[in-house]
Amino acid sequence: MFESGDLLIADPSLALDYHFSRSVILLSEVNESGCIGFVLNKPLHYRLGDLIPELTSEHLIYSGGPVESDNLYFLHNLPDRIPNSVLIKDEIYWGGDFNELSEQLAIGEIDANKIRFFLGYSGWEFGQLQGEIDADSWVVAPNGEKEKILQSPPKSMWKDQMTQLGGEFLLYANAPEDPRNN
Repeated sequence: MFESGDLLIADPSLALDYHFSRSVILLSEVNESGCIGFVLNKPLHYRLGDLIPELTSEHLIYSGGPVESDNLYFLHNLPDRIPNSVLIKDEIYWGGDFNELSEQLAIGEIDANKIRFFLGYSGWEFGQLQGEIDADSWVVAPNGEKEKILQSPPKSMWKDQMTQLGGEFLLYANAPEDPRNN
């Protein structure tokens, strides 16, 4: 079983899946309609200022997933600075008042280690994610890093999660992304 705040760690069997190969996803909403999450470790070649020039922000943008990839979302640890944020779990919040966030960004008050911006999200209809888990596409793990998950370096995140899982996953943690490069 899984719940909001859990991590989905892509099984190595997803190696050929463009969106989810070596992904680590934070589930942000789990309910009777389905699930929503954000890929935490797929940075894009954009900064927030590239998408919203009036912000002149250097915050990195991540690919949150293939759904609504033209929409901007954000996860953060700043509920006191961003009103109307929704608690996911363990001091990680989703969204909030973007106008207030923009004002905070304009004066340089938002620490990049406390927020991540995403284009798109990952979504599953009711029962779909459980089917993918049953087919061994995903490993569900608690978010042991809690709010510090937003500070984790994206490049090593999947490997670090595989290492924490231990056992058979240790072999995959050190395997090359493309097995032909072994």
